[in-house]
Amino acid sequence: MDEMKKNEPIHIVTPLIPSDILSELCGRPVLLKLDNLQPSGSFKIRGIGNFVQKGVKNGCKHIISSSGGNAGMASAYAARQMGVPSTVYLPSSTPKMMISRLKDEKASVVVHGRNWNEAHEKATEMAGSKDSCYVHPFDHPDVWEGHSTMVTEILEQCNTKPAAIVLSVGGGGLLCGIFQGLHKHGVPDIPVIAMETQGAHALNAALIAGKPVSIGEITSIAQCLGALCVTQGVFELKKGINISSHVISDKDAVEACLRFADDHRIMVQPACGAALAAGYSGVIQKLIADGLLPKEGPVVFIVCGGSAVTLQLLEDWKEKFNL
Repeated sequence: MDEMKKNEPIHIVTPLIPSDILSELCGRPVLLKLDNLQPSGSFKIRGIGNFVQKGVKNGCKHIISSSGGNAGMASAYAARQMGVPSTVYLPSSTPKMMISRLKDEKASVVVHGRNWNEAHEKATEMAGSKDSCYVHPFDHPDVWEGHSTMVTEILEQCNTKPAAIVLSVGGGGLLCGIFQGLHKHGVPDIPVIAMETQGAHALNAALIAGKPVSIGEITSIAQCLGALCVTQGVFELKKGINISSHVISDKDAVEACLRFADDHRIMVQPACGAALAAGYSGVIQKLIADGLLPKEGPVVFIVCGGSAVTLQLLEDWKEKFNL
């Protein structure tokens, strides 16, 4: 790989487009940040790409990661772009389709444990070589730095200051990146609306406790939100920012995916549907009615994407929840 390519970001600048349907539902202009269009299928490539790029420049010769999907895809894609091998540790709950896609990215795949935390423990154990780098899917400053580019792009693409940024939260990596970006650009007054599904609500539990706490078990269908505990970085970076935390049902997340597919001809997985449900299930409307959002500016929804979605899965989820 030539030096110029090594220094270019691995992620791409994604579109910010208006949504007439969600604007009508919310009673406010809605803009969609389409990070589902990233080469690896999700926003994860921003932070993980940044981490991998820095690691390779510092001598890393083997990328090791743990993920049930999107983070693994991002690390495998980034490693391939940087010309180094990668190994991804996956929990047994990972769909076979994702294993196949990871292998298409030339990654070695190891299935270990029932959930991400068990796969993560095994991956960190195996990443002992000085020539290897362990890519944490959400808990590292380089990952947050990469995700902060989302705010840079939103502010450059937006004609007016956003009234709020809506996003899904799993382990808190994207959330930390958004916090970091808001501070970096001097706009910590833009409210952040954090969406989770019941059974993967680690952020909500942490905010109630005042510190990161384990939720014990992931019971949500939104497996990509499946971190038992959010990163401490959330508490370090959220100072001065108005964050509103909301927990919805799996059914609401799936319904949002289905309606979004009909409305915008875009397929996303339930982890992304959690954010979209803020518009489809009335969360935004209630915040506006209660006077908790600025009166001017668009609401920006981060369409974080998802590699683990197919038409058949959407049909299966639709049948499961009788939608």
